[in-house]
Amino acid sequence: MRLGLLCACLISPWAQAEPRGAQARVASAELVEGALAVNTRFAVHLNPTLLDALEQGVPLTFRLDFELTRPRSYALWRRISDWFEPTAQIYYKLSYLSLTQQYRISSGGLYQNHLTLNDALASIGGIRGWRVLPREAVGKAKIQDFSGRVRLVLDRSQLPRPFQLNIMSSQEWVLDSEWVNLTLFDNAERGSEK
Repeated sequence: MRLGLLCACLISPWAQAEPRGAQARVASAELVEGALAVNTRFAVHLNPTLLDALEQGVPLTFRLDFELTRPRSYALWRRISDWFEPTAQIYYKLSYLSLTQQYRISSGGLYQNHLTLNDALASIGGIRGWRVLPREAVGKAKIQDFSGRVRLVLDRSQLPRPFQLNIMSSQEWVLDSEWVNLTLFDNAERGSEK
């Protein structure tokens, strides 16, 4: 009996820690050639319901959201708002190609095939140098003048219509990293450290 209790205690932390949803691994921003650029990487895990739907031919669309949360001065905010809506989005469409038994990630007009689901999931939400605020809007501002946040969500509005009606209240069709604040990197400080 003690052995059974010991095994239950040892197994329960791993059972509770089973990965679900999306977790941010990298969420940062920096100024690149005068523009505000965002770098992200997420760990994405599909629950059995989403995995089954994917393998049955239902494409899953993920949306990477950026939101500018703060310029430090109103004058800067006013100048930015003339150039830029303080949000940006990128879509990733994950589909399973049963004929070739590969997974495809489409984003914009580009696509990439992966042999394994893990490889495909690793590329969802991973981006480097995503220019979310143009040089004209940044002007002479410093990276410390900004703050923002990102999140990765399963965009249920992109599912086929029959699914949208059936999953309205189902938590099994919710995948959301929740908002993650960006870490700001000052390239000038990085250069002086080298």
